[in-house]
Amino acid sequence: MAEPLIIVGNGMAATRLADELSRQALGRYAVAVIGDEPRLAYNRVLLSPLLAGEIGEPEIELKPAAWWQARGVSMVYGKPVTGIDRAAKSVTLADGLVLPYGKLVLATGSRPLMPPVPGLELPGVASFRDVADVALFRSVAATGARVVVIGGGLLGLEAAYGLARIGGNVTVLHLADRLMERQLDREGAGLLAGEIAARGIDIRLNCTAERFVGKERVEAVELTDGSVIPADLVVVAIGVRPRVDLAVAAGLDVNRGIDVDDGLASSDPCIFAIGECAEHRGLVYGLVEPAYEQARVLAARLAGASDRYSGSLLATNLKVSGVSVFSAGAVEPGEDDEVLLLRDPAAGIYRKFVLRAGRLAGCVLVGDTSGALFYLGLIRSGQDISAIRADLPFGEGYCIGMAA
Repeated sequence: MAEPLIIVGNGMAATRLADELSRQALGRYAVAVIGDEPRLAYNRVLLSPLLAGEIGEPEIELKPAAWWQARGVSMVYGKPVTGIDRAAKSVTLADGLVLPYGKLVLATGSRPLMPPVPGLELPGVASFRDVADVALFRSVAATGARVVVIGGGLLGLEAAYGLARIGGNVTVLHLADRLMERQLDREGAGLLAGEIAARGIDIRLNCTAERFVGKERVEAVELTDGSVIPADLVVVAIGVRPRVDLAVAAGLDVNRGIDVDDGLASSDPCIFAIGECAEHRGLVYGLVEPAYEQARVLAARLAGASDRYSGSLLATNLKVSGVSVFSAGAVEPGEDDEVLLLRDPAAGIYRKFVLRAGRLAGCVLVGDTSGALFYLGLIRSGQDISAIRADLPFGEGYCIGMAA
């Protein structure tokens, strides 16, 4: 008889785990996936092009209903889990239904981080996290409304791009001195900012919202310097916080995220965690690829293998507000590192490579991300690149004779 395995969370990590289990542990578990949102799992990375009208809702769906059915996965969505009983090995849903488990996987993701700013409760102040947010933004921005996006990181810029594409008059406010400061160096961020500004988006750096102003709904954002920016819609995109409420209530070890070992097990050996809610070796990853790596390792372990998760190399490869951006490994050089640069301001291209002891330690590509996977492979492998040092900025095709 198949062992009951419940996955709490119906996002990208949960979907990849269900996929991996269907291939690595077929028939071993009776899998049930339980999600908060009243719909099948979808790709959150595509919310910006969905908002911009570049794709439709069917295109963001990860797997159709028939896919889940063919793999025997029971889907329960629109009914969040409200509690975990570790002694009884069961979970309770919001409607009172109690389901037993042999193994439990928490893939609860994260929730938007909201600033402690007066006026946060006003209608018209929102986060950018799910399909429902897209519908709200469209209803406002399509009228040419004034939109203020708080946050110049990846999510904030994606929201700004989509809002501008559908007619919004968009201003981005960012606390730091450059956009995407976690992924880009100053020069790369400056080039990105110029490209975004050319698309009609106003960018203001080194500024902080003091309060949101309005009576019936938000009308403006007041900054700490006293200046006021009119706003019909405010989108807060300053980061996310792991959703760990269930784990805390169940008495699991939780730091910033749910503490897991190299087997993705929590402090309870029958409960595991992956994705944005998991903390491994002190790190919480907010990107899709680490979640997918964790899903693969966990599926293998649940199938009886001895695979171990040793952490992920952080890499970003996507279009930010229509501009191609790639970043991986060390963005800034250390004391003994070398830096190779290729600049073409007229073409909007910037390519930076950080070399450490004859190996590629990191790179930043803006405007032209060709060869990104090649560079990522070099960083991961740690192989000596001395023979191709001069040709490295020009891409894989120039690096003749490089070992695969």
